[in-house]
Amino acid sequence: MSTLTTQLIPATERDSKRLMVVLHGLGDSMEGYRWLPDELGFPWLNYLLVNAPDDYPPGYSWYDIEGDPGIGIKRSYKLLSQLLDSLRAQGYPTKETLLFGFSQGCLMTVETGLRYPHLFAGLIGISGYMHEPATLVQESSPVARQQKMLITHGHQDPLIPFGKVKAQFDALREHGFNVDWRAFVKAHTIAGRAEIEVIRNFTLGCFEGVK
Repeated sequence: MSTLTTQLIPATERDSKRLMVVLHGLGDSMEGYRWLPDELGFPWLNYLLVNAPDDYPPGYSWYDIEGDPGIGIKRSYKLLSQLLDSLRAQGYPTKETLLFGFSQGCLMTVETGLRYPHLFAGLIGISGYMHEPATLVQESSPVARQQKMLITHGHQDPLIPFGKVKAQFDALREHGFNVDWRAFVKAHTIAGRAEIEVIRNFTLGCFEGVK
């Protein structure tokens, strides 16, 4: 099994171990999220940009959308678990780590966040969905229902229908999971300043005593 290509963008505040792991969408790469640290503007937050393992020109993918996605999702979860274990060994506590993902990266954020045996500071999933949510609920970790999640989606998303995704996360909330659901008038994208502010406020709420 391969390892994931990553790049750390360090916090400007020295010795901070607060971390956001950023997972891109289909056909994108870590290059698509180099704007995020400046846009969020948190001097105390490190960012780890991650490339998915499979080639999907001009970028990469986390799983095969044309074959059996479950195979790739399972493989990518194992790779992300290994990465998170490595980060813990390097002194980045999971409880001070956020997972952030867009589209396929959103799916992997939720999949990883609810399966990994340690509690994260928070999960941020944008314009994505869940694969086999009933199975994920059954196989979620003992701490998964304590996990804070921000999930955003667009009413005008042409790729991942709004109603299907809302129903998935409504059901997750009914099973006792902590889902902050936010809808935007947007397509398959991030809705500019309005959505960034929601992400900023959620991130602040995941850490105590920061601004």
